[in-house]
Amino acid sequence: MQLARVIGDVIATRKDESLTGIKLLVVQPLSVNREPSGRPIVAVDAVGAGVGEEVFVVRGKEASFPFHPVEPPVDAGIVGIVDHWGMQESSASWTTGISRSLAACPTN
Repeated sequence: MQLARVIGDVIATRKDESLTGIKLLVVQPLSVNREPSGRPIVAVDAVGAGVGEEVFVVRGKEASFPFHPVEPPVDAGIVGIVDHWGMQESSASWTTGISRSLAACPTN
């Protein structure tokens, strides 16, 4: 999974039938410091995310799993909206995605 921020939406009047009813959003991958990292990508939204929210994105075939039994032709999908997160130092290094120990913290 990779942390990203939703920066826009995509309107596509012509698309594969299996994408009908699925929202497409533009997401900007983020570094561990929440800075833009790499180029923005288009991802399908499985959780109802909106512009400005931080989200978790999966890539590859797994991006279509939330839409089972339909298998839309996608390679990036939003699978979580981040309410809050904190980091604990570990010996793991930050590479692609999230490889440091991230602990989700309750919001209350």
